[in-house]
Amino acid sequence: MEKDKLYMHEVATKYRPDVERLAKYIPWLESRLGVLTSSMYKGEGIEVNSISFPVYDATLMNLVKEARQTELLDRNYAYVYSRNRIRTVEAEQLLIERSTIREMDTLKDILSRYVLGGMTKGRLWTEGVANGSILKVICRMKEVLDYWDKPVQ
Repeated sequence: MEKDKLYMHEVATKYRPDVERLAKYIPWLESRLGVLTSSMYKGEGIEVNSISFPVYDATLMNLVKEARQTELLDRNYAYVYSRNRIRTVEAEQLLIERSTIREMDTLKDILSRYVLGGMTKGRLWTEGVANGSILKVICRMKEVLDYWDKPVQ
């Protein structure tokens, strides 16, 4: 039992700095629930001579940049989706709500899907913000760490 508590505190100490870096985006994420954070560039005459491309919100790009500099991302994130049979956003968010400090890797994998997956499919960034999954992951990480250690700033 004592080893479990020690392990939980080690996990909390390990991830605390990274979660604190991302927690500052919580108010922005809350304000963007259900809102698209990208638009298609429609410059003068672009549709005639070229293809249009997405333009993302600057805060979203800062969030992605900071998340990529943390230890909260895992390139093998797809396995958590197959292992837990996650097919819908509702199933994903239910898993987030039920996660404890023991499932911190699951939370990391869900965050990774949106941040790393968005590197090849940019719509994932916008979807993660609009459907609230990125917000819920960061809030749940913060909540779990607050329980096992001092509150996240």
